[in-house]
Amino acid sequence: MRSPLMRRLGLTTILALVLAVFGLAPGASAAAAKAELTFATDSATTTPGGTVNLSMTITNNHTYDIWFVYQTIDPTWLTTQRPDLKYGFTGCTLATAAGATPCSGTGPANLGANYGTTVPPGQSRTVTLTLQVAADSGCNGNIGFYSYFYAEFSDSTNLSGGPVYTPETRVLCA
Repeated sequence: MRSPLMRRLGLTTILALVLAVFGLAPGASAAAAKAELTFATDSATTTPGGTVNLSMTITNNHTYDIWFVYQTIDPTWLTTQRPDLKYGFTGCTLATAAGATPCSGTGPANLGANYGTTVPPGQSRTVTLTLQVAADSGCNGNIGFYSYFYAEFSDSTNLSGGPVYTPETRVLCA
């Protein structure tokens, strides 16, 4: 007498083989994100009166152009708990093939317009904000930000992402 377990196992094997032959089996790899936002700073520390450049790069991993980006940037909760830390964004540039060009919309407003969309598939755009620490700022605290973004693609799909955290900048006393 044949075991029912062996019969089920045989049926499962045949079904899996048929699906694999006709290309209907589920894929083993995870789908890549359609767009990715990353941050970098040119320095992990500064002093009161100093500046740090915060670079934001959006990468289009989708097969269609990015037509529109909306992005916010806000201080982290720990940053807001240090009222002695004084800082502000004083500049914004978009990296282009011809060099850096000025942009607008610094601060927690719509930063997405600064990316110079359309962003073709496989390409990136980098915007750099200049973070100015006030000369009378407190010391020994970290300044950090988080961001949410929304991107629309030319195939009428969209993507929301975040929070994405920036590297923190430590304000040191001289």
